[in-house]
Amino acid sequence: MTIHYEVGERVARITIDRPDRMNAIDQEAERELEKVWSDLESRTDVSCAVLTGAGDRAFSVGADMKDTSLSGLEYWAAARPNGFGGISFRRSLDIPLVARVNGYALGGGFEMVLGCDIVIAAESAKFGLPEARVGRMPLDGGMVLLQRKIAHNLAMGVMLSGRRFTAADMAAYGIVNEVAPDTDLDAAVDRWVADIVSLAPLSLKAIKQVVNRTAHLSPAEAQALRLPAVVQALKSEDAEEGVRAFVEKRAPVWQGR
Repeated sequence: MTIHYEVGERVARITIDRPDRMNAIDQEAERELEKVWSDLESRTDVSCAVLTGAGDRAFSVGADMKDTSLSGLEYWAAARPNGFGGISFRRSLDIPLVARVNGYALGGGFEMVLGCDIVIAAESAKFGLPEARVGRMPLDGGMVLLQRKIAHNLAMGVMLSGRRFTAADMAAYGIVNEVAPDTDLDAAVDRWVADIVSLAPLSLKAIKQVVNRTAHLSPAEAQALRLPAVVQALKSEDAEEGVRAFVEKRAPVWQGR
């Protein structure tokens, strides 16, 4: 197995474990990741997921260039409705996904970062979409996602230069939420995870479902849409528990129902 997946204390941790290949994704790893995301979509015992790469050199450098089973055209023609790694533009995963960027996030690796909700990066991390350097393109999220997340000229600068950008650059662009010293990366991730897990799980699901399902709508249309997760959260025991705990000045005890 090249993807390690474990769940504990309402947190799922997914690690791309190909450090000898800078955590590049081949077809096997792609299939394994798709299974992970599908499993997470069906679970009710997870409030947060963390995606990272093994080792300290790379989050992921994207597609494994030594995997030559498909031509560039064949790769592009293959159906990947959820984008690179099954996550770059997935809209059916209703739990917060945190990227722990511990090194290079290049090509498809950067595209997977773009599919995450919160990005915590080590100071030494580097980001980029260098596909044009080898006659390819950022097909699975880069070209269609980056220009929707940041200013047009910044997105084009990333894609049309092939440069590597620092974690501080990406924070300034609005892609990275927090830049941490390399030695403090895990502590920074743990702080974000703790904040997320302390919240009502049904509220988290509802918030992400609304964000994922309504971006194409006007604000009024989005607010009026009665999505199932929102209805479930508002009718839940947790909704009553949250208010009761606030009045009683204590920490709420979430049941996820």
